[in-house]
Amino acid sequence: MAAVKLLGLWYSPFSNRVEWALKIKGVKYEFIEEDLQNKSPLLLESNPVHKKIPVLIHNGKPICESMVILEYIDEAFEGPSILPKDPYDRAIARFWAKFLEDKEAAVINAFLRKGEEQEKGKEEFCEMLKVLDNELKDRKFFVGDKFGFADMAANFVGLWVGVFEEGSRVVLVTREKFPNFCAWRDNYITQNKEYLPPRDELVAYFQARSQAAAASK
Repeated sequence: MAAVKLLGLWYSPFSNRVEWALKIKGVKYEFIEEDLQNKSPLLLESNPVHKKIPVLIHNGKPICESMVILEYIDEAFEGPSILPKDPYDRAIARFWAKFLEDKEAAVINAFLRKGEEQEKGKEEFCEMLKVLDNELKDRKFFVGDKFGFADMAANFVGLWVGVFEEGSRVVLVTREKFPNFCAWRDNYITQNKEYLPPRDELVAYFQARSQAAAASK
């Protein structure tokens, strides 16, 4: 029986963050795929407040919310640091992680909604990209040249935006408009390819979900 279990979904960017951290730390774990239409008793028991994935269970104790779990993994296990050691750099990493977390709704609206809601989402998303493009100027990652906590938080824009663009044919990110962001995304994907779910499988999943949603209307 594994001392570490992860309740999640193979395609979830939030589950992916946690798997990423566990793999970087070299932690062996059992991945338990959840069915959100039929949530397991273990999930409901482990996260009675939100009833959502991901949930990390370490020695029988559950930890919820992906960014909270990342900090727990960094502190609980040996291995490469996820958060910077310097207090100022740690604060900066947490700031950008929170900024990105607050913008997730804009990303969803820009690609998955229709009409006025989508147009507003596109505006908010492009404003976010302008901020990120300026922040990433002359910088390989969010905090110096080391991949870490804030970059993991950015997996929603680092990987999923490209998936959404390909699946929906709504293209908002170009190298002409956002060269620094695109350079960061290239580094993000190249350096961490082994930790990321296959893009073609994500695109296929997204397209299937979109077609099913359209057919049900």
